[in-house]
Amino acid sequence: MGVLNVKELKAYYKTDIYGVSRTVQAVDGISLEIHENEIFGIAGESSCGKTTLIKALSGTIRPPLTVMGGEVVYNFEDRSVNILSLRPDELRKISWEKISYILQGSMSVLNPVRKIHKTFYDFFEAHRKIENQQDFMKQMRDHLGKLGLPADVLKSYPHQLSGGMRQRVTIALATIFKPNVIIADEPTTALDVVVQRGVLQLLREIQQEQKNTVILVTHDMAVHANIADRVGIMYAGRIVEDAQVDDIFENPIHPYTKHLINSLPMIGDKSYKGSIPGAPPNLADPPKGCRFHPRCPYVMGICREEVPPMVNVESERGPRRVACFQISKEGDNGKS
Repeated sequence: MGVLNVKELKAYYKTDIYGVSRTVQAVDGISLEIHENEIFGIAGESSCGKTTLIKALSGTIRPPLTVMGGEVVYNFEDRSVNILSLRPDELRKISWEKISYILQGSMSVLNPVRKIHKTFYDFFEAHRKIENQQDFMKQMRDHLGKLGLPADVLKSYPHQLSGGMRQRVTIALATIFKPNVIIADEPTTALDVVVQRGVLQLLREIQQEQKNTVILVTHDMAVHANIADRVGIMYAGRIVEDAQVDDIFENPIHPYTKHLINSLPMIGDKSYKGSIPGAPPNLADPPKGCRFHPRCPYVMGICREEVPPMVNVESERGPRRVACFQISKEGDNGKS
């Protein structure tokens, strides 16, 4: 049993404006098992449902987002909880201490008119009582020092820090209580490659030290190649393949994953990189059957009519699943 088990999760955006109802099937029937002490990457092109998925995983469901079905069960040392069934006060008790969140863009987390030590104070006091101010400040300095940040950062305003330092501060906030699970939403967005590498290295070091689980969401496959242990590939609201990161890059199976990997630039490779034909479907009116079939070069009749189930595929590296009718047709040792 993993630290997180997702079963048939459906999360839709439902709106009714001027009498016109619209339902966007942003997450539609996703099942996942994420293990302790691993970095699980979630990849896919824009508007595939990545951000909606992590909203559901963190329990931050706000209208017009509505959970239509399924479970998101966290298995902590002392108990198991379906985060979708928790009351707001119950969710508040496990947020940040059991499940923390590194948001996209540091300035959406840090208050621009409060110094960093004030932000830490507000954040800490919201979850635990501060008995001694001096002990608290020493704890903050020690924590920042472990993350490679000088103590005088605490006296700075967010705008006085570089983008990389601000992102390190948000990581410090997310890890101060040593949570079981850290959900990171595009943590390296808008950072240059040198700073990006430092942030990723920091995430990996924290994960190895604290032995927690990191769910890393980004469209950047290079980031997953550098840090993830396993990767789930999303397309149009569904997971189409998940496997060890080396399997994904060395031997992609699903046609969408193949296109995704083959489009990446490689040193010394001067061959033409073609884009995936067509465009992603409108999730307010998705195609019947496999949602990738209008763009798939291997499409069969069954692909247009039925949703392909996730099947297990043999791999020496570890568990691997793919949702494609082509697997059973080619006899790739798939089994339901």
